[in-house]
Amino acid sequence: MTENPLLPLVRAALHEVEDPEIRRPITDLGMVDEITATDDGQVFVRVLLTVSGCPMRTEITGRVTTAVEAVEGVTGVRVELGVMTDEQREAMRQLLRGGQMERLIPFAQPGNLTKVLAVASGKGGVGKSSVTVNLAVALARQGRKVGILDADIYGHSIPDMLGLGDARPTMVEDMIMPVPAVIPSKDDPNVTHDIAVISIGMLKPSRDQVVAWRGPILDRALTQLLADVYWGDLDFLLLDLPPGTGDVAMSLGQKIPSSEVLVVTTPQQAASEVSERAGTMAHIMEQKVLGVVENMSWLETLCPHCSKTHRVELFGTGGGRKVADGLTERVHYEVPLLGQVPFDEALLAGGDRGAPIVAAAPEHPAAQALEALAADIAGRRPSLVGQRLPVSTN
Repeated sequence: MTENPLLPLVRAALHEVEDPEIRRPITDLGMVDEITATDDGQVFVRVLLTVSGCPMRTEITGRVTTAVEAVEGVTGVRVELGVMTDEQREAMRQLLRGGQMERLIPFAQPGNLTKVLAVASGKGGVGKSSVTVNLAVALARQGRKVGILDADIYGHSIPDMLGLGDARPTMVEDMIMPVPAVIPSKDDPNVTHDIAVISIGMLKPSRDQVVAWRGPILDRALTQLLADVYWGDLDFLLLDLPPGTGDVAMSLGQKIPSSEVLVVTTPQQAASEVSERAGTMAHIMEQKVLGVVENMSWLETLCPHCSKTHRVELFGTGGGRKVADGLTERVHYEVPLLGQVPFDEALLAGGDRGAPIVAAAPEHPAAQALEALAADIAGRRPSLVGQRLPVSTN
């Protein structure tokens, strides 16, 4: 029998449809089970979901429908959703892992091109998570493929800051699909970017459950979040570390020695002193300290008397520079002060609403400072300074 001339065109259109979680064409993933077309242009597409309760079912249906409707000659589209068999899910898992059966951390493998950036602080309350989220959003809006691992096991706040709320990752066999956070493009509001997000908070049975882990359990949890999650091809993976110099910071240095550390502090002298310890821990673990970000540097306020804008240094001054200089002396290479982010109520409110300031209010000084920080980091060339080298004495 002669094939309906619409079918090759529909297949080509479906090849452009990506699974929103895995971010690969649904045709490559074996998700397209059946395609039929009638002489009058009515097209039927059956798509197989990884699991019956897939949270992206509506999004996938919409993407398939839109893609097929755009094919010339199509007069109607009907999309039916099915579920993969155990064998089909295993085949997908093998495809995504490149045939590797054992659990490997992809970012620690030779030739990996993802820049892993751990955001650290000496103490809590300096805005580390806000910097992480907005830096990720800024990088995504600049066209980079970005993932966030909320490694702050006890204070996991990244999902709420990105408006993901109670979102849960999809499981494919023993592989975890990160939850996509949809970010509007910088230049075209009709275009969006996805940030792959995973947090221990997404894996808890309930939001109010307390995580009370120590040592070996924390180490295994970090391994799972790095190795069992399908991250795909990322330009940047940002890790929001717990404050201080505890188990997670040490484990990360051991598991991904090529990762770099960004230290967040505030202008306060007391905060700067403990922030140096976070950078020193990275140096001890033979990670490169990329630089320092000073958050809440000043408040820009309109004077009611002269109608001019003045800077009010609410938390003192000089803390970021002090940390950068102190770390430069300790690690014996230059640790720059990469940026100063003004105090901004919109930055705080955006985190509470799940609307990062970089996307929600890009005209604000804090958003512009974070955009500049992202551009600086994205534009830096790889360097061996401060990196562990695979040198053997044999």
